[in-house]
Amino acid sequence: MPTPPQMAAPLSDDEIDTLRMIAGWMIPASADFNLPGADDPAIVADMVASVGPDIVDLKRALALIDAARGAEGSRPTRPADLIAELKRNDDGPFAILESLVLRIYYRDDRVLQSIGMDVRPPFPKGYSVEEGDWSLLEPVKARGVVYRDADV
Repeated sequence: MPTPPQMAAPLSDDEIDTLRMIAGWMIPASADFNLPGADDPAIVADMVASVGPDIVDLKRALALIDAARGAEGSRPTRPADLIAELKRNDDGPFAILESLVLRIYYRDDRVLQSIGMDVRPPFPKGYSVEEGDWSLLEPVKARGVVYRDADV
């Protein structure tokens, strides 16, 4: 019987501090709109609690950021430049980091209220989606089959 994959240990205080720094850089607080930044304690706590199976990649991204920040030399000091430089080498863990920050930020009640959304889960009531123009798909349909059947 195969053994289940090992989950990484929860985030350390240093890793949470790095996550908070990057989240705050990605989405700063807005006094104009009375919105918290993604580094808000409640939002960061939700991020930490919601990482799930992506924790290994998240820990890797945070470790790469910490290592680059601590390196001597001419490393960029702005988080945007630092992340851009690190993403050129390996985008994977940073995609997880960015996804986590955005996903959790936009489910915060304060943020939902500010963008005119009901503060509730999307199900069971759901949300109305405006009917689109289905004729836009005609060129795609006209191409015909562009895949092969799977050998099942």
